[in-house]
Order: sequence, then structure tokens, then C-alpha cells
Amino acid sequence: MNNKFTYLIIDVATILAPFIFSFHTKLNFHKTWKAFWPANILVTILFIAWDMLYTKIGVWGFNENYICGLKILNLPIEEVLFFICVPYASLFTYHCFKLFFKKIKINSLYVSIFLIISLSITGIVFVTKLYTVVTLLSLCSLIIYLFFIEKAKWLSLFYFSYLIILLPFFIVNGILTGSWIDEPIVWYNNTENMNVRLFTIPFEDVFYGMLLLLLNTWLYERNLQKGS
Repeated sequence: MNNKFTYLIIDVATILAPFIFSFHTKLNFHKTWKAFWPANILVTILFIAWDMLYTKIGVWGFNENYICGLKILNLPIEEVLFFICVPYASLFTYHCFKLFFKKIKINSLYVSIFLIISLSITGIVFVTKLYTVVTLLSLCSLIIYLFFIEKAKWLSLFYFSYLIILLPFFIVNGILTGSWIDEPIVWYNNTENMNVRLFTIPFEDVFYGMLLLLLNTWLYERNLQKGS
């Protein structure tokens, strides 16, 4: 059954619990808002511009049956909210791991090298696929900068938290791409991606999400350091 508020409900459901628990006395994520919101606004502007361009040229698009109809230029308001709700929930999760799971770490050297090699090779092989090449090489470039130039100490924690975040990511993106509902909310032009799906989710979405969250985390951590 089609519901004009499906995408909006997904946005609200994504952020609701993290927002409420932001004020928990043992978490106090709201006290880091001065670091989070400026970071998120910058990344959101970047991704909205990217999203608008790719929507305009048909790399992806939106199913009118599942959106309320309110738009900012060519983007549904729900898509704009996605870039706020998902990073908020994810940075809240990252914040919690930072508080309670400091000893759990992933070797950032091995993970970074693996990602750099695999992303660069795949991006070059699929250089004619707009979604693939831009997403993978952008993420690859960011990891190179953060690991080798900025030497970000929080990368290990980010890699670990992203592994955990992948579970709700697959649920949210699964619904958006057509799992458990009649039609996809977001459709993709398969001539601009590898046409490889994880269930209904384009393979590139895993790295698009990682790029979105890594940019948010980077700027968030920089803002935290400035405020300390």
C-alpha cells in the first residue's frame, strides 16, 4: 500500500530515539551540539547540491507515491531531512561508543589501506559510471587525507561504529530501495552504477553512506577539538 508519508516516517523514526536519549544524563549528546550542527550543516549543503545535480541528470530519482510533495527545488523535503536525521543518529551512536567502548578498536592502518586500494581500483574500473566513480574516489581521497595527512586518531572508532551502524543502514536503505514495500521510494539508473545489489540496495550506497558519515564525523571531531 502506498503512503505519501512513508519517507517522512522513515526520517522521523531514524532520529526519534537518538534525539530523546541525547538528553540522558549519562550520554549528554546535546552538549556536543555546538560541534555537531555546524558540521552537519556544511555536509548537508554539499550533499544536497550533489543530490540535486544527480536528480536533474537522472542518476536517481524519487517515487511520488511515497513522498508528501513538499520540495526544495527538485528534491523532496524528506531527502533533505535524510542528510540531517541519518548523521544525527549515527553521530549519536558514535558518541555512545566513544563513551562506553573505548577499548574496542579496529586496526585503522589495515582497514584504511584495504579501503584505499579497493575503492581506487573499483572506481577506475567503473570510471564511466557516475555514481560509482564519484562516490568511491571521493571516499578514497578522504580516507587518504584523514589517515596519512591529518592522522586522525578517531578513525579506528569510526570504522568500528560504522560496522554497527550498517545494520540499521540496511533496514532504512532497504525500505528506501523497495524492500518490504510495493515499489522503491528512491530509484536508481543502473547505467550509472555497477548494477550490483545487496538485496535491493545498490552496492555503492554502502560507501555513499560511509562518505556522508565520515565527513560529518571529521568536522564534528574538529569542532570538538576547537571547543576543548
